[in-house]
Amino acid sequence: MSTEISAQTQSAAQHPRRSFWRTVNNYVALTKPRVMELLLVVTVPAMILAQGGLPNLWLVLATLLGGAMSAGSAGAFNCYLDRDMDRKMKRTKNRPLVTGEISDRNALVFAWVLGALSVVWLYFTTTWLAAALSIGAIFFYVVIYTMLLKRHSEQNIIWGGIAGCFPVLIGWAAVTNSLDWPAWVFFLIIFLWTPPHYWPLSMRYRDDYAAAGVPMLGVVRGRATVGLQIILYAWATVASSLLLLPAPGISWLYGVVAVTSGGYFIIQAHRLYGNAIRGQEGKPMQVFHGSITYLSVLSLAIAIDPLLPF
Repeated sequence: MSTEISAQTQSAAQHPRRSFWRTVNNYVALTKPRVMELLLVVTVPAMILAQGGLPNLWLVLATLLGGAMSAGSAGAFNCYLDRDMDRKMKRTKNRPLVTGEISDRNALVFAWVLGALSVVWLYFTTTWLAAALSIGAIFFYVVIYTMLLKRHSEQNIIWGGIAGCFPVLIGWAAVTNSLDWPAWVFFLIIFLWTPPHYWPLSMRYRDDYAAAGVPMLGVVRGRATVGLQIILYAWATVASSLLLLPAPGISWLYGVVAVTSGGYFIIQAHRLYGNAIRGQEGKPMQVFHGSITYLSVLSLAIAIDPLLPF
């Protein structure tokens, strides 16, 4: 054992630069950058819609940085609290707290520091409301979702998904220091979108979640039941997206994009359900990735529409 530790120490000494960047990459992994990227995708469109045009570039960058730190903090807390489950799941076996490349204590300190920085940064560079919403987002994801719902309810992702809606409110509040009705409609769209986005993933990794004792809908219910729920939420998501049509800066172009991209999303959901009722697994990951495409296209339409001259 001592020989192995000595070899590792010698290797680190010979490659300090590689070790430094490996450590940096591990801390970045704690922030769940893929989730963070998806959250930031909706922040800028919310800011453009709130401004009715292009906001100040510095304000956009400041909000994105604060939002990234907020989401990263929530992700790091999640990794710390779920480290026991992550050790039982194949898809999370390479996370830094599972491999031991970052200690539990360091991960917790990192999460607290990043969260505090996000609040302070948003307070001094944007608005007090955006900073307060950052606290709310972290609290909801860490306490409501991770600590209270995830291990105990099949409805976990429905209500826990509210945390993923906060970036829209943060972006809007950063521009206006208020929360007008279009911000809440955008919030509703993401709230309804989250279950049909995540449930296909729970179907794909059903065995993983079952091994970790997580009662995701894909674990506790059959494929047909999950497929039907995905359809219902997909339809509700597309219907809610049309509520933005009366918003200032939104035109018929957004309506066309909302209907066509929503139709694609709904078709994917129906295909998955059709396979499920025939006793086939289908392609849940196709729906998962399709949902990301749908939200990205819809967000792009929200961002572009207020900038058009008609």
